[in-house]
Amino acid sequence: MEHQDTRSAAALRFQVLGPVQAWRGDVPLALGSPQQQAVLVALLLNEGRPVTTDDLVDGIWGDRTPPQAVAALRTYVSRLRSVLEPNRTARKPSEVLVSMTDGYALRIPADALDLVVFERHVADASGARADGGLRPAHDTLMAALDLWRGRPLAGVPGPYADAQRNRLAERQLAVAEERCALALEIGLHADVVAELNSLSAAYPLRERLRELLMLALYRSGRQAESLGVYADTRKLLIDELGVEPGGGLSTMHGRILAGDPELLAHAAAPPKAVEEPAAFVPPAQLPADVSDFSGRSKMVSELRDVLRAGSGQAVVVTSLAGIGGVGKTTLAVHVAHSLRPDFPDGQLYVDLRGAGASPADPAVVLGDFLHALGAPDAPDSLEQRAALYRSLLADKRMLILLDNARDAGQLRPLIPGVSGNAVMVTSRSRLAELPGAHLVDIEELTPDEALALFSAIVGAERVGAEPEAALQVVTSCGFLPLAVRIAAARLASRPRWSVSDLARRLADQRNRLQELQLGNLAVETTLGLGYAQLRPEEARAFRLLALVDSPDLPLSAVTALLGTSEQEAEDLAEALVEANMLECFTPGRYRYHDLLRLYAQRQNAKLADREAQRDALLRVLDLLASTMRNAARVIEPDDLQAEHLYHGPSAGLPLADSTTARAWVRTEMSLVLSGIEAVAHDPRTLLRPAIDLVLVLRTLDEDPTLVPRVRAALVTTAATARELGDVEVLVRVDFAVGCLHRHVGDLASAETSLRRSLDRQARVEPTQLNASAANELAVVLILAGRPAEALPFYQQALETSRRIGAPIGEARLLANMARAHVGLGRHTEAEESARAAVAAARASGNVPCLADTLYQLGVVLRSTGSPGEAAVHLREAHQLYRQQQHPIWEGYSLARLAACLLADGQFPAAAEAAEESLSIAQEIEAAYCQSMANAALGEALLELGQPSRGLACLQEALTVFTRLGVPEAQPVQDLIASRHTEPSPPPVPPAAP
Repeated sequence: MEHQDTRSAAALRFQVLGPVQAWRGDVPLALGSPQQQAVLVALLLNEGRPVTTDDLVDGIWGDRTPPQAVAALRTYVSRLRSVLEPNRTARKPSEVLVSMTDGYALRIPADALDLVVFERHVADASGARADGGLRPAHDTLMAALDLWRGRPLAGVPGPYADAQRNRLAERQLAVAEERCALALEIGLHADVVAELNSLSAAYPLRERLRELLMLALYRSGRQAESLGVYADTRKLLIDELGVEPGGGLSTMHGRILAGDPELLAHAAAPPKAVEEPAAFVPPAQLPADVSDFSGRSKMVSELRDVLRAGSGQAVVVTSLAGIGGVGKTTLAVHVAHSLRPDFPDGQLYVDLRGAGASPADPAVVLGDFLHALGAPDAPDSLEQRAALYRSLLADKRMLILLDNARDAGQLRPLIPGVSGNAVMVTSRSRLAELPGAHLVDIEELTPDEALALFSAIVGAERVGAEPEAALQVVTSCGFLPLAVRIAAARLASRPRWSVSDLARRLADQRNRLQELQLGNLAVETTLGLGYAQLRPEEARAFRLLALVDSPDLPLSAVTALLGTSEQEAEDLAEALVEANMLECFTPGRYRYHDLLRLYAQRQNAKLADREAQRDALLRVLDLLASTMRNAARVIEPDDLQAEHLYHGPSAGLPLADSTTARAWVRTEMSLVLSGIEAVAHDPRTLLRPAIDLVLVLRTLDEDPTLVPRVRAALVTTAATARELGDVEVLVRVDFAVGCLHRHVGDLASAETSLRRSLDRQARVEPTQLNASAANELAVVLILAGRPAEALPFYQQALETSRRIGAPIGEARLLANMARAHVGLGRHTEAEESARAAVAAARASGNVPCLADTLYQLGVVLRSTGSPGEAAVHLREAHQLYRQQQHPIWEGYSLARLAACLLADGQFPAAAEAAEESLSIAQEIEAAYCQSMANAALGEALLELGQPSRGLACLQEALTVFTRLGVPEAQPVQDLIASRHTEPSPPPVPPAAP
């Protein structure tokens, strides 16, 4: 780890020993998406060493690298820099997240990472122990272990994080083991029994833990239990590995048997055994194991280890919880069968019918169990039956499988009272109130496990012929075992179907649940059992939360959809989580399993409660639109456009500053788009807030991955608006589509849409939207090299802004008009207009407006022959854009700055500015900006004596400029021709509007 202690890095702290977190001082930092956190983790754990781009891509995505992985990686790095160094200026290189040759490195003080502090404590403890300080060594290890905050790197995806998670978990275990050993050396044997019991259950093959547990029990006066640990461990090692215990464990066993005084033994008398009824026949009530059980090997191993650890003081109770169809019973029965040799006194089984309308009565169940245990008559009362049940099991080692439990009250009478027995429970609820239970959440299968199950039923040859279609099938099944089993059985019973045929049938979400049924097996029926258990208010919440098809929902959206107080909404959501009808992997955020969402949506369709559903959607759109407007006010203060958007009753979420606002926009972008998509076919009361969300959205985030979804939402919204004859919505749709096309460099389509928006507005009173559309069209015409056509639209926008009282818009338009004057050769008018714009912006105090006008003044001065002064204004503009976290305009200002530096003969500085511009433009896939940066970089490299690389950059710029049909293509082509022996092909002329 780099020991650099710069001001930008010194205040930073990072946590990887648990969920990944970071702070500046005491202020937590928003680290972005899980993939972005994966980048940070890779850099943190390499401790200042450079990590190549290829290694980062492999570490995040592994074998499933997306096409735009490098561009996405650059986006993550750029956003991490903005989080870690929010005040870095344009000219100052990063001091924390440093670009290296084809990669990056993180430069932070050594003690800024909790893992480094942890290892330092461990090293200090080793030194203290070597000096004879056992108590200081023990306390130092305790301090080291106190740094852990849960599962290391929790929630971080990718193969690199997986490997490091395993490494860190092993390191934690080793240190915990050493701490327990020290505790025994200083006489704390009673204090560590519980911890060693827990660790031994979690890691049953780790002999050193078992040896320490034996010693701790022996010194605590529990000799029989200590010897029992050895017997259980020996049997486990023989069964699992075919080996006898190692020397340490065997020696400890021998010393305890011999009463070695050095162990400070205090032998305890073994408990008196209860005489077993002579006629007892061990019951074997387990249902048949499935022959095609596949996957879940790690969970099977974990459950077997926990259930075998029945030699402690308490009964081992394991509770398996999960949604219907996730395979709880199948897994439990499979594990129970595998443990039959470990429970020689038999296995009891009952279906408690907890998901049905008539759950089993515990008294009746106990009567059946007592009969199976050889009791001739069962007492009358529940309490007497439970007492007799516990007595009969007191000297036995038996496994009890309580399947499909409703709640803890149904279970309590069925739990044995002494050790040696193990209970496995399955339930749709988590049963967290069950004392001492080992809780296991059963999740859906992994893709590989689901494919293995599918292949086991359908046949490997049939699946191997269509592997992609098979993956589509199990994905459509949500990797739910019941759904995969039904889909596979349907295909196996239809030899003329191909796997692709089944995949196509399941692709239609509207009919997917109907497809997933065969005979008396149906996913919908199984999910319906869980739905039927919900209270009316929970069932309503379950339905309403599915109206917005977002990957997850924040508590604020849950509250809006339900129309309750935030506390009531959270209580309802948590009740659904407890019932496994909703998931919560991050506090305050909730999501459905895919098939549960489809089930909830089908319930909405069946009830057809359109008014309640429309009200819920309107509430969440109101929340999103109001919060988006709050974001726009913070990010673009005094811009009147947001004030003309939809206003509902919600005040929206408070957003303190632009950093918070942009973080909210990025985090909730998928929710915003899902909200827009949810109402695209609904009446105009919902269309208006939906399209206004898009209008603000286009100005606040440039994530290229959103473009297809935004475009699709706009197309659907436009079609619905045309059916309704809603001109007001169509005006907004055309404007948003035009802005979208301009962002991706499709100038011809942008012009068509913007002209259509203006035409639709011609017969209504001018608004800020009219001024914005006219300005946007003028920008498109300037980019296309048609300044004479652009000037009238700038003038129209200026007149409208003055008419409606929008001084900020007026300042921006004066700056834009200066560009048109330059294009027409009117240099004096251009400079006067641009300087007037900057003066007006400075007087207003509006930082975004000042940045825009400074940028335009810089472009004008460069064009009129003053590159030195232009560079000054462009640097200031770039610094302001960086402070606002506005990457597209950071890129443009750097590209323009590079051109000024070229004209002033500052070739190294020009190359540096162009490189940074190119990096930003590639991150956000801004084609025009990439070409500007490549053009400047290519020219700078030619001047710096790097002709091969320079020409390559110029050629790339020419290719894109030509595709876009912009006038910048010609000078680039001329420069290439002047350095080439062979002429380059002429650029394609601009496309007609």
